[in-house]
Amino acid sequence: MNCELLNKYFILTDHQERQFAALDALYHEWNEKINVISRKDIDNLYEHHVLHSLAIAKFMPFQDETRVLDVGTGGGFPGIPLAILFSNCRFHLIDGVGKKVKVATEIAKSVGLDNVVCEQKRAEELKEKYDFIVSRAALALPDLVKIVRKNISPHQHNALPNGLICLKGGSLGSELHPFGKKVEVLSVGNWFKEEYFKEKKLVYLPL
Repeated sequence: MNCELLNKYFILTDHQERQFAALDALYHEWNEKINVISRKDIDNLYEHHVLHSLAIAKFMPFQDETRVLDVGTGGGFPGIPLAILFSNCRFHLIDGVGKKVKVATEIAKSVGLDNVVCEQKRAEELKEKYDFIVSRAALALPDLVKIVRKNISPHQHNALPNGLICLKGGSLGSELHPFGKKVEVLSVGNWFKEEYFKEKKLVYLPL
């Protein structure tokens, strides 16, 4: 049942289906010990967290060997679903809260993701370079840009220039104002027809 929702929008291999299907029991189990998803929302795992994360894949089908940093990953979103879908890309998931990083680490290990590194770290401390930085409502865009601009690689090998891809909701006017026409905002509802996504936005800022 859980993968039916994903199969509406993505063509998955059998291996990917098994990995996605395993997330249900794993997140339920870990969430009992360490609360990374609200108790009220854990039964909406696939729609509100997994599929929402994969909106980034609809916008940007990463080329092989793309390096992606997930800032403020929490229990592994959007990084873990993206890493399942793009097994030939490298994902670095960071969060300042050690307990959350433990959940993401154990789940990535349990589903056999060898393209993921999870680390308790602040983005300010990172010196590595990435093609894209992704985030799910971790920080206001101006704050995030200040911190991660230094981490964007100058080498391009995707269809769009390297930069920041964020999943957000609510009113974004003041947050996006400093970037003018440089920033692109798309409705997640363009890709996914469930009611939940009507107010959800994807924000892309080349850096």
